[in-house]
Amino acid sequence: MSLAGKVALVTGGSRGIGAATARRLASEGAAVAITYERAEDRAKQVVAEILAAGGRAVAIRADAANAADVTASVERTVSELGRLDILVNNAGIFVAGPLADVTVEQIDRTFAIHVRAVFVAVQAAAKHLPAGGRVVSIGSNLADIANRPGVSLYAASKAALAGLTKGLARDLGEQGVTVNLVQPGSTDTEMNPADGEHADQQRQRTALGHYGTADDIAATVAHLVGDGGRQITGATITVDGGANA
Repeated sequence: MSLAGKVALVTGGSRGIGAATARRLASEGAAVAITYERAEDRAKQVVAEILAAGGRAVAIRADAANAADVTASVERTVSELGRLDILVNNAGIFVAGPLADVTVEQIDRTFAIHVRAVFVAVQAAAKHLPAGGRVVSIGSNLADIANRPGVSLYAASKAALAGLTKGLARDLGEQGVTVNLVQPGSTDTEMNPADGEHADQQRQRTALGHYGTADDIAATVAHLVGDGGRQITGATITVDGGANA
């Protein structure tokens, strides 16, 4: 129970990588708050599973594209669970398709969720994070290699997280808080199922020949927010089965 006594906030925690991360951190002893936008039933299910296992958890409705919601979710976590030690910025969307079809509204919402929300959440969390606190953001290996047409917007928004992570690591280093970025590759979630239309092409790009799971990403996050992450900050860790090797 390496995270016993800690409190974590996982944004976008109702499904996929976010839900797996919430469950993993809870299994390590952390009390966990998760945010969701629309999937209330799924968020409640994640919370119920954590409670049934003897943990503490709450679900908070928040639109990551709304800065006020982002700030409020941090403050509510502290109010309901008593403190904040770990922030996992996971909320995300995937807009892909021909360049000519991308709208300005899609551009604005994608950057609002993937970049602005992270900045705002860290601003709000910094007032509460103690020495030894942790911030982890979830990016994408497409930030390093955009391996197919149609992912320009998504890749650009995730690439921005690398620079933001380095800057935030400097900003929070003096208070003893680490800030890191995890970049998943093809991971079996609703957003990119392992039996999806383009799944075989994605497998062929990997060195290991298979998709990852949400639990694989959660395990990396757990390492970074635990004792093993004490000396890791400003780093980008790619978990993609060697797709970008």
